[in-house]
Amino acid sequence: MRAMSSALQLTGALLAQQLQALRRNHALEHATLHVLAQHFPQALLAGRADARGFVLYGSVPGAAVQAAAHSALQRLRSGEQQLALHPNCGTNLVAAGLLAALAVGLATAGSARSRLARLLRVPLLAGLLPLAMLAARPLGYAAQRSLTTSSAMGALRIHSVTRTERAGWVRHRVQTRAAAAGAALQSIALPDSAAAGNETQS
Repeated sequence: MRAMSSALQLTGALLAQQLQALRRNHALEHATLHVLAQHFPQALLAGRADARGFVLYGSVPGAAVQAAAHSALQRLRSGEQQLALHPNCGTNLVAAGLLAALAVGLATAGSARSRLARLLRVPLLAGLLPLAMLAARPLGYAAQRSLTTSSAMGALRIHSVTRTERAGWVRHRVQTRAAAAGAALQSIALPDSAAAGNETQS
């Protein structure tokens, strides 16, 4: 039982660590896009984050991405939390889709058997859809702020920035590291048998 409890604790700590890294990298990706947009307003840029960093797509110099990422990290640490949120984030698109589906569901709920009854629901749907679109952005921002990003950078640092180009597509891989990546795991005690086994192997 003790071994199982320690394994569950370890798994939970690893998952929490990966989720926190993903949220921080997502925030840093957004902030980097904001900084790049200030210097390259005409550039078409997109990005995606993971637990190891983030990837940006767009034809901009690698040195500019590196400088923007470092600037974004510093500005987030200085308290510019709004940089962690982006209007074109997929979270906003998901929020818009969910609200649009809800609007359609509300407008078509119930049994309208006659053609006239169905036609009378069109104005209701036409009124609900714009309201759903208006509510989508603040809802998306709220989801970004509380669920998908974290502007608290902690010990996060930029490890490397690599630019590659293939078939006209430019890809920038920004890898991050957390200086205290294993700190959350050090407080978890291994069972005596596992600890003894590790000592024997060493």
